[in-house]
Amino acid sequence: MNTPTARETRACQIQINDNVTLEGDLSLPPKPRGLILFAHGSGSSRHSPRNQFVAGALQQAGFATLLMDLLNAEEEAQDLENAQLRFNIPFLSERVVSATNWLSAQPATDQLKIGYFGASTGAAAALMASTLHPLLIGAIVSRGGRPDLASSALTQVKAPTLLLVGSADTAVIELNRMAYSLLQCEKELILIPGATHLFEEPGTLEQVAQLASQWFTKYLA
Repeated sequence: MNTPTARETRACQIQINDNVTLEGDLSLPPKPRGLILFAHGSGSSRHSPRNQFVAGALQQAGFATLLMDLLNAEEEAQDLENAQLRFNIPFLSERVVSATNWLSAQPATDQLKIGYFGASTGAAAALMASTLHPLLIGAIVSRGGRPDLASSALTQVKAPTLLLVGSADTAVIELNRMAYSLLQCEKELILIPGATHLFEEPGTLEQVAQLASQWFTKYLA
């Protein structure tokens, strides 16, 4: 069992452009082994309890984490009405790229290798974003993701990629297998026994956290 790591968590504002600022929570241990940026899924936010759980495990393992909103308040209200932005992968990918650029400009994080943890549609956004930062992004983990939505960008992904899917999430399994066949990087697809799409079954999210920690430790630390 990992010894709890003392860390500082700070609220931050991530400047995307002149008109858009996004909210984030950056957690930093004293000597981080790398930094994991979380790209949440459809209709979620930085307050996602599942991503917060995984982030906590990664923090215990010595990684810095950034949990952030991909939409501002106005965009969230718009998305609640029509659900269009959450499936606009190029748009979400640009947000992930902007957050990555922001991290690279901060004194506390500018020297850290970055990994992406994506859930649902956020996984596609992370994969697409990684192709614009092939030297900086060292690893990617997808939880119950829709990597298929990254479409033509999949063949350009360089970062080692781990796809985690619940064994009972049958429709998403097939979509992940299709995406897996297109990835040309170091890759692995693991089915979590008994898990459905949200990994609500006892012990399944713990398995996600453990596998993610191992993957990031292997390729980032």
